Amino acid sequence: MTKKSFVGLSVGSSKIRAIVAENGAKEKTTIVGVFEAPSYGFKKGKVVDFNEVVQSVGRVLSEIRNAYKPALRHIILGIPSVDFKMHRSRGSVAVGRADLEIGENDVLRVLEAARAVNIPHNRVLVHTLTREFIVDGVGDIADPLGMIGGKLEVDSFIVDLFAPTIKSLTKAVEMAGGHVGSVVFEPLAIARSLLSKNQKELGSMSLDIGFGLTTLSVFEEGKLLHMGVVPVGSSHITNDIAIGLKSSIDLAEKMKTGFGHAMAKEVSSRAAIDLLKIDEQMKGQVSQKFIIDIIEARLTEILDFVHNELKTIGKAGGLPAGVVLSGGGAKLPGLVDLIKRELRLPAQVGVPDTSAFLINDSMLQDELTDPECAAVVGLMLCNEDIEEPYSAMSSYKNWWRRILNIFIP
Repeated sequence: MTKKSFVGLSVGSSKIRAIVAENGAKEKTTIVGVFEAPSYGFKKGKVVDFNEVVQSVGRVLSEIRNAYKPALRHIILGIPSVDFKMHRSRGSVAVGRADLEIGENDVLRVLEAARAVNIPHNRVLVHTLTREFIVDGVGDIADPLGMIGGKLEVDSFIVDLFAPTIKSLTKAVEMAGGHVGSVVFEPLAIARSLLSKNQKELGSMSLDIGFGLTTLSVFEEGKLLHMGVVPVGSSHITNDIAIGLKSSIDLAEKMKTGFGHAMAKEVSSRAAIDLLKIDEQMKGQVSQKFIIDIIEARLTEILDFVHNELKTIGKAGGLPAGVVLSGGGAKLPGLVDLIKRELRLPAQVGVPDTSAFLINDSMLQDELTDPECAAVVGLMLCNEDIEEPYSAMSSYKNWWRRILNIFIP
């Protein structure tokens, strides 16, 4: 049996991560490798140095090429971007059959009607996120096929991104030797890997605190309500510490990861850090509380942004299943408690869902359940949701299945 292989590729401000997987027609998808390399030239969801991005992506793809070259023909590329727009769109059609049974053609036509929106020439429509179908005024329908009704409607979100960002990143991947088969907006991938069906039903938010960006996705009653991207991440905490200590970025990062905490009240005011033990060029001691005051101030600012996002949709303090954290920032001690205090919501550090995959290596399993891997695991799950991953998008039946399977939570 011929196996198909593919790559999930997440390009971040600090690291580039990739997962290689293989599957057969009836076999469970097997994850065979995880690769990562430092990321250069890509900051806060934007390409700032094209050649550096090509070289950074190239380091990861060259490792994959050595063992899994065919997988490079099928890359699912995650796009983290501040420059996204999310619009509500509604499509409506009359059911075509005389007996009023809703068929695939009716579903295709109503989805096309929802996609028929005008966007500027410098934007690219990347997702049509189906929230619900409505048959003769009755909503909350996940799949209307076979139902009886005269009028079929769909309530959708349209997501578009800044075209130069997508085109530049796609071109960089292709110049590095890969082929991009599909693009996924990363907040969707993160939510896909972190939030269970029950959490989405009750009301929850995935919150990813990355190196350069903080992203969120909010769900309730099984439907996507909102997505947001804040152009502040854990790197800003490191920069703040470096400024406060008048030190290098490397030393500041060691202070954050080695002695950091999200809440200053949890650390004794007498606790001191010997700088010489961390950096031979530094002398004296610094109060650990001083470092944590800096960290807490920046985290509080990030959470204030998040709180404002929730206020815009009337969900501040109103998500029973709470916040599920991911990203490098999620590893900071005390962050869960700070979120509970600032957002007045339950909170927990998330574990990417790998249950859909076969993973034969325990070390690989441990690596994939790291909260920093939420985005790249989510990309693979989005691919797993597609019935025939490599079918041409011009095939209406498969295109409809892609829409239905991926974007109805």
